[in-house]
Amino acid sequence: MPIILAIIALCALRFFEVWRFADLSWWWIVGLMVFAFAWFEFIEPLLGLDKRKAHNEDEKRRKERVKNSFGGPKGKK
Repeated sequence: MPIILAIIALCALRFFEVWRFADLSWWWIVGLMVFAFAWFEFIEPLLGLDKRKAHNEDEKRRKERVKNSFGGPKGKK
């Protein structure tokens, strides 16, 4: 996500010609976009980071369900 925010910020700064970003080539921004695409489409799934995030969310929901079913950590309803 931080890389997407950086791309958006760079695009805005370059478009509005703010400070030193006015001289920044659009190719640097396009290169960053290509890197972000490669990261999210190929590298992250290759490393299993996408499945790890989904697993952590499922685990959190499971713990919440168990907590609600048994009335908390003490086992009281």
